[in-house]
Amino acid sequence: MKIKTIFAAALLMLVCFGNQAKAQKAAIKTNLLYDATATINLGLEFGLGEKWTMDLSGNFNPFRFHEGRRWKHFMVQPELRYWTCDRFAGSFFAVHAMTGMYDVGNIDFLKFKVLNADFEKMKNKRYEGWMAGVGVGWGYDWILSKHLNLEFEAAVGYMYANHDKYLPYNSHVPYIKNADRHFVAPTKLALSLVYLF
Repeated sequence: MKIKTIFAAALLMLVCFGNQAKAQKAAIKTNLLYDATATINLGLEFGLGEKWTMDLSGNFNPFRFHEGRRWKHFMVQPELRYWTCDRFAGSFFAVHAMTGMYDVGNIDFLKFKVLNADFEKMKNKRYEGWMAGVGVGWGYDWILSKHLNLEFEAAVGYMYANHDKYLPYNSHVPYIKNADRHFVAPTKLALSLVYLF
């Protein structure tokens, strides 16, 4: 019985403190979910202490799609993370801010509503403006090798948006200018491939 207890304790210590990322001081990453939407993205993360890191991610989509569909945007998202075990390994809690610009609309495939953000409204309209917000999240890093991790994160928060609204048949003259919107919505969803230095 004692051997099983010692083995279980050693296994737990190995998971939390084993060849983890203690020596790792920085990481570079790409969000595979953004990659799937043709959004160019890059994240950098730096160790601040034994259990703290600072993540800075940015993404950019300059593309117009056929039939007037748009998913153009630029966003920067700094994030402070607290790791429950050791930095760059296991679970973490995060708080972040975000800001960016967007030109999105005429999209018929987003038929869902999350909290009070209704994405279906983008079907027959186009929105061009800027946004800012804050959020909290939880994530988990799986160690794949000495320098490679797979990371998941989901976050929710408050968003403010200011935009002009356009109808699809008149995409150069807005029918509503400077519309304000305050809402609670998902602020981050990431499945990232991480390279550790």
